[in-house]
Amino acid sequence: MSSTWSEMVHQPEVILVTGGAGFIGSNFLLYMVARYPTVQFINLDRLTYAGNLMNLRSIEEAPNYRFVRGDVADAPLVERLFREHGISTVVHFAAESHVDRSIMTPLSFVLTNTVGTVTLLEAARKAWGDHADPRRFRFYHISTDEVFGSLGPEGYFTEFTPYNPRSPYAASKAASDHFVRAYYYTYGLPIVISNCSNNYGPYQFPEKLIPLTILNALENRPIPIYGKGENVRDWLYVHDHCTAIERILLFGRTGQTYLVSAGYERTNLELVTQLLDLLDEELGRPAGYSRRLITFVKDRPGHDFRYALDASRLRQELGWQPAYTLEEGLRETIRWYLSHRDWLEAVTDASYRAYYEKQYVLR
Repeated sequence: MSSTWSEMVHQPEVILVTGGAGFIGSNFLLYMVARYPTVQFINLDRLTYAGNLMNLRSIEEAPNYRFVRGDVADAPLVERLFREHGISTVVHFAAESHVDRSIMTPLSFVLTNTVGTVTLLEAARKAWGDHADPRRFRFYHISTDEVFGSLGPEGYFTEFTPYNPRSPYAASKAASDHFVRAYYYTYGLPIVISNCSNNYGPYQFPEKLIPLTILNALENRPIPIYGKGENVRDWLYVHDHCTAIERILLFGRTGQTYLVSAGYERTNLELVTQLLDLLDEELGRPAGYSRRLITFVKDRPGHDFRYALDASRLRQELGWQPAYTLEEGLRETIRWYLSHRDWLEAVTDASYRAYYEKQYVLR
């Protein structure tokens, strides 16, 4: 980074990363642990179906990294971590994140996403005190564009867009965002929030569109697309998201919200078609071979038509720019999944959870 340590708004010493065995959290830790060897990283993760310690093999022996298995809603555990490790910074990823699952089991999303966030906020306030020094302490909450609801064909969400969540997942994240801001205004807790667009890349659990498409295409299985595939999403390669988080963590203004987007909008059908064509190219298949697997299915209840974020504050204030085009990010993602078939097989096999139950205990 070109900026100096003395220019930072926040200087982290011990970072509690929640949900660090999940998709975005593990990519963040892989990026940051090696980059900041004098900063201690504590990874708190419950290891649900989407959390996988295989993601973190390359840093598990790093002297500045430690894994703790546990739930963000477990107040005694969270308070003990703050007390024993001198936590000065929280980067809060931990969340139930799949919209379809939230429609089936909304209460679990409230417990993790909302109650878990408040549990962390309260532990931070107890440890740091009211009106804590933002240079030393920071609570960084990672959120989603889904809290804003649905856009029409034109326009963008901004930091000032009113919230309008339309799924249990989005509602639980919206509630957590509001609690984070409430702790800033009520107690002076030094917070920062970012809302990101759809992430993709290595280590994403294959229930989400891009890894599911890759997996099904490899196995010549139908690739489901909701409705007519006309819903629009704004796609962000996970490495670019991690560099944005880094800049917001260190340089973002206390109490502010930043939107993170690379600006690559595609309909679901356009995205899947491009992904399949690139996959066929990588595999040496005939052009258009995998398109035959596309299958349109009944649309999801309350399916938001379009998300798109205006990330100009992040770009102008903090100088962030994405490093990957959509095609480059998709190619990198395809190549990662093709070269990590063992990971794909493990996370789609229920036995991997039992293995980690034996290998790792709460410590």
